[in-house]
Amino acid sequence: MTNTTTARGRSGAKRSLLMGAAVTLGSAALMLGGAGAASAHVTVAADTAEAGAYAVLTFSVPHGCGESPTTSVSIQIPEEISSVTPTRNPLYSVETVHQALETPVEDSHGNEVTEQVSEVVYRTDTPLPADQRDTFELSVKLPEDAAGTTLHFPTVQTCEEGESAWVQIAAEGQDPHELELPSPELQVVAPGDHEHEAADAEGQDATAPDASAAAGGSTANGPLVITSLALGGLGLVVAIFALLRTRNKA
Repeated sequence: MTNTTTARGRSGAKRSLLMGAAVTLGSAALMLGGAGAASAHVTVAADTAEAGAYAVLTFSVPHGCGESPTTSVSIQIPEEISSVTPTRNPLYSVETVHQALETPVEDSHGNEVTEQVSEVVYRTDTPLPADQRDTFELSVKLPEDAAGTTLHFPTVQTCEEGESAWVQIAAEGQDPHELELPSPELQVVAPGDHEHEAADAEGQDATAPDASAAAGGSTANGPLVITSLALGGLGLVVAIFALLRTRNKA
C-alpha cells in the first residue's frame, strides 16, 4: 500500500511539474502572438510632425486581408489638412478625390483655394501578396494651429477577397493598440518641439512593422521575443531539474 501511494505521489508531482512548464511556455507563446498582432496594423509615420510644417507621411501596409492580396489602398485626409500631394508608386495608379470648401481659404502664396483633397486612392493591377508589405507617401502641410492634437487618417485596404477598414478611432484615454482595426494617426507637436517629435517617431518605429513582420515576425519586438523565449526556456529547465530530483529520491 505504501509503495502504491508513493508511486501515485511521484506521478502526480510529475504531472504538476509538466503542467507548470506547459503553462510557462504557453504564456511565452501568447506574449509572442500578442506582440505580432499589435505590430500588424496599418500605420503612418512622418519626417516631421511640427504644426505648420510640410511633412512627408509614410503609410505602411504590412499584409493582406488574411490570405488575400491587396488591390487598393484608400486614405482619407483630415479636413484640417488643405494641401496634399501624393507620391507616385510605380505599381499603382493614384487618384485624388476633391471636395468643395464651404468657405474659400487663402494658401501660402496668396491664392484662393475653393476645394481640397479629401481622399487619396492607390490602385494596382498587380495585387500585393498577402505576405508582403508596401508603403505609400503623401506630402502634406500640417495645420498651423494643430499643435497638441492628433490627426486621424482612416484607411480602407481592399483585397481580392474582402477588405480591412482601418477606421476605428480610440476614445479619450484609450490605447489605440487595443482596437482591432485602428485608424492611422499622427500626433502634431509645436514648432521646435524636437524632443516630443523624436519620442513620437520612436513610438511609430516601435509599432510600424518591417518586411519580417509581414512574414510573421517584427524587429521592433526583438527584446520582447528574447524575454519570452528566455522565460519559457527557464520554466522548462526548472521542470526537468525537479523531475530528475524526484527520480533520484525514488
